[in-house]
Amino acid sequence: MKKVVLIVLLAHFCLIFSLKAQSPFTAPDSLLVIQEGIASYYGTRFHNRRTANGEIYDMWQFTAAHKHLPFGTLLKVTNKKNGSQAVVRINDRLPKSSKRIIDLSKGVAEHLDMVNDGIVPVTLELLSHHAIDWVKQQYQLVPSDIRLRSYFHDIAYTKDEEIIKSTLKESLQKK
Repeated sequence: MKKVVLIVLLAHFCLIFSLKAQSPFTAPDSLLVIQEGIASYYGTRFHNRRTANGEIYDMWQFTAAHKHLPFGTLLKVTNKKNGSQAVVRINDRLPKSSKRIIDLSKGVAEHLDMVNDGIVPVTLELLSHHAIDWVKQQYQLVPSDIRLRSYFHDIAYTKDEEIIKSTLKESLQKK
């Protein structure tokens, strides 16, 4: 009987700890967060119309409109009210005067459980540090309302380059 209770307790604790474990693929990385604000959604009124990038809008696809992110950019959108997340592709434009940061398709809105609310606070994240570098390259001047931060590769590279140069100089002087 003691063995059965011990096995049940052990299984229970393993289950609890496995549920609390964070996958390295979904772990939050504050450097990937580029914007926070209010999201809305659009649906039937624009269904089957052309988007700003020329494709036909399908309200069930996981797409979105943003003021200035490059078309094709993939973003992870997190509903801050309930923690639901979705990955969307930018294929349309918001008006420059819009107070919202993103307009989501109805399919995304249903996935994020925001249809009844209409608007919700969200966080926008790029999917990788390479994506940050790619988006930076698309701009001559990065808009002030988004944060594109990446690791300081240049500093690490410069330091390594200086070490290599000094080591090379020392080895040449010894000859």
